[in-house]
This record gives sequence, C-alpha cells and structure tokens, in this order.
Amino acid sequence: MLTNDQLAKWDRESFLHPSTHLAQHARGEAPGRIIKSAEGCFVTDRDGNRLLDAFAGLYCVNIGYGRKEVAEAIAEQAHELAYYHAYVGHGTEASITLAHMVMERAPAHMSKVYFGLGGSDANETNIKLVWYMNNILGRPGKKKIISRWRAYHGSGLMSGSLTGLSLFHQKFDLPFDTVRHTTSPYWFRRDDLGLTEEQFSAKCAADLEELIEAEGADTIAAFIAEPMLGTGGIVPPPRGYWEAIEPILQKSDILLIADEVVTGFGRLGTMFGSTHYGITPDIMTIAKGLTSAYAPLSGTIVSDKVWKVLEQGTDEFGPLGHGWTYSAHPIGAAAGVANLKLLDTMNLVANAGDVGPYLTRTMAEALADHPNMGEVRGEGMLTAVELVEDREARVFFDPARKVVPQIVAAMGRRGVIARAMPQGDIIGYAPPLCLSREEADTVVSATADAIREVLG
Repeated sequence: MLTNDQLAKWDRESFLHPSTHLAQHARGEAPGRIIKSAEGCFVTDRDGNRLLDAFAGLYCVNIGYGRKEVAEAIAEQAHELAYYHAYVGHGTEASITLAHMVMERAPAHMSKVYFGLGGSDANETNIKLVWYMNNILGRPGKKKIISRWRAYHGSGLMSGSLTGLSLFHQKFDLPFDTVRHTTSPYWFRRDDLGLTEEQFSAKCAADLEELIEAEGADTIAAFIAEPMLGTGGIVPPPRGYWEAIEPILQKSDILLIADEVVTGFGRLGTMFGSTHYGITPDIMTIAKGLTSAYAPLSGTIVSDKVWKVLEQGTDEFGPLGHGWTYSAHPIGAAAGVANLKLLDTMNLVANAGDVGPYLTRTMAEALADHPNMGEVRGEGMLTAVELVEDREARVFFDPARKVVPQIVAAMGRRGVIARAMPQGDIIGYAPPLCLSREEADTVVSATADAIREVLG
C-alpha cells in the first residue's frame, strides 16, 4: 500500500479505527487496507489488489458484494423519503414491509420485531426489555443475566459485559456486576480430555445449574447465548448441549435470548440458528444478515410471551420509554427488504448448506496430516481451523508468537482474506453465502500454503 500519500496520511491523522492497535496504526506500522470496490465474494483495494473475502466483512455480507438490486432500493428510498422516525406509532412502507418479512421467517411463537442499528444496541435493547418485563411482573430482584465465557454479544456497556472475551473488558471497567458467566461450550478446549461431547454437554449444564443455585433463580432474569459460538472461536455446540440447557432455564423461569447476529438469515444453511438447533428462544437478536451490511440495521424479535407483558406494561404505565433516533431507519429497512428478496431468489440459504460443509470438509482433508492441525470444525458457511504447538498433548502456542496473524497475513499475500480470531490460534472463515465450490477450493489452497510458509 502507498503509505505516504494524502489518503493514508488523513487516515493516520483523523480516523480512530475500531478494534485496532491505535498507536501502531497512527505511526503507519500497521496501516491496514483501504478498500475501493467489491463484487460477489471479492473486494479490491485502492492499489488494485483483488482478494477473496472469506469472512464476508465481519460475517455480514451474506448475499455477496455489489448487488445492484439493493443499491437501487437504497437510492429509491433516499429519493422518496430519506428519513422519518418510528416513535409514537409512525412507520414507513419499507420498515413495515421489512417487519412483516422478518416475522414471516421467524419461528412461529415469535410476535414482533423492534429495529435498531447494530447487534450491540440490539442486545442493549434486549436487556432493557427483560428488566422492564420483570418490573411489570413485580419481580424487581430478578435482574441478573447469565452469559458464557468466549461469547460475543457486542461492545457496548451491557453488551460488552455480556461478551466473554477479555479484550472487550480490560481497562473498560467491565463486566457489570449484573452479569455472570458460565462454562463455554467449547469441547476442544475442555479441561478433562477424557470427556465425550455428550459428557461435556452434561458438565456445561451442571455448571449452569450450580451457578443458578448459587445466585438464586429468583435473581436471574435471562440466559443469553449464540446458537453457535462466533467470535469466541466459531464453535458448534457439542452434541446434546441445547437439549441439556433449555430444561434448566425453563425450570428456573429464566428467559432465553438467542443472539442470532451471526447465525441469522442463512449462515448455518437454515434461516435461523434457533431452528437449526431446535431452540425455542424468548427473544432473538438479529443484525448482519438482515441487510447483508448494505446499510446499518439490527432487530430484537420478541416472543408472544414477552410481547404480552410489554402490552401490559404500557397499559399500566404509559408508552414504552425506549427508542433510538434511527430505529427502523427507512434506508436500512429498504436495504433489508431487497436483501431478503435476494436471499430467496438466489437460493443462498441452500447454497450455504451445501458449499459451507464442502469448505469445512475439504479444509479438514487438506490439513489432516499437518502436525500443528488441532481441529477443523464448522457448521453451514462457518469454518474454523485451530492450530496447536503439540497435537498429541494438545499444547497451545505462546500467544506472543502471533502464529495465526502471521498465517492470515500470508493468506492475504495469496489473495484470500481470513480472520485471526481472538484468544487462541484460530483461523476463522465466514464467506458470503454465494461462495462457489471453486472459490472454496481457493480458500483451502491459500490456507494450506500459508500454514506451510509459517509453520513448515
């Protein structure tokens, strides 16, 4: 990249980037990429380098880049009505239509959708609604939220507290003391290597039950979880996990919040992760695939059970005192409508269920004999490669070696973008749902070559 030109200079001088080593970036030591254009599964930087984006931005460009139908829907909406708010019952054609389309796709027991801007603010909304609900029901002490270590639920105040990754806590005075964390359903990193997946699921359930008993079920309002761990390592739940967890929550009258920001709208080869794993949530968090990131939009989907209490609350105490200026923004909603139509007409959910497992399977075959390959895992269009220093003893690399960041950089030189996942030597893949088998082969080849370059 041309690091001394005007644009790079402005970038260093003016732009505070998220999730970035700020000092290195400002000094020009780690300038990153300046992306200029994109189409399908590929992005092109301003120097003309074309790269296969095997992480779909941040798991979010489900339909692929450059879909003119969405761009035209955004432009048409902006010309007709660029903005109007959703307060006191106001709506737009786009926001009402999108709400209807979301609820057509949601599980049958869900009732209404509230629109925000991003997954973090959607999870802030979720917790406020849960607290409101318990106050309406006369349970002011039932307010704690249980999350899981290695979970990712955002980087706001409550959403950052719910996140179970140290990067999002350190020096931010998080997590808040209303949040508790329980065992991560991460079988590969279990302490007792003798446990089968089913036995480890039983341990996760027992740990949750023990935490509820210690805190008191009458103090715990909700359990929040991704159907499948995303940023914490791209980890499918071990066998029997959800079947063991849900009865414990139901017995203790604890709401289940399913964070579908990553898994929603086709990524697992099904419309939602909840239906994929047979979960019955009380609240669902949606974002990313809702618009495929063509415009910011998120959502909180509430069940019939939750909706009835919200109705009761407004009958007793007046209008719900929650909302954002940009809730249900018509441009975001127009993008969502066009996006969901393309998701259907391009048959992308089925493609994710076909090409995604192909990517995971061929990746496992290509790396099977490498001495540092710990595990290749995945579900739908989500894949992870976890590397270890000693395969037999399952000894992990010293984080200071930055093994996976080196591998991801080597992949970039081969024209493929993957993600170095936090808290482990894990290469993450979440390509657009339009990925072809030939493009999957390119991802696998670049990964294998980069691993050999870095580790031999």
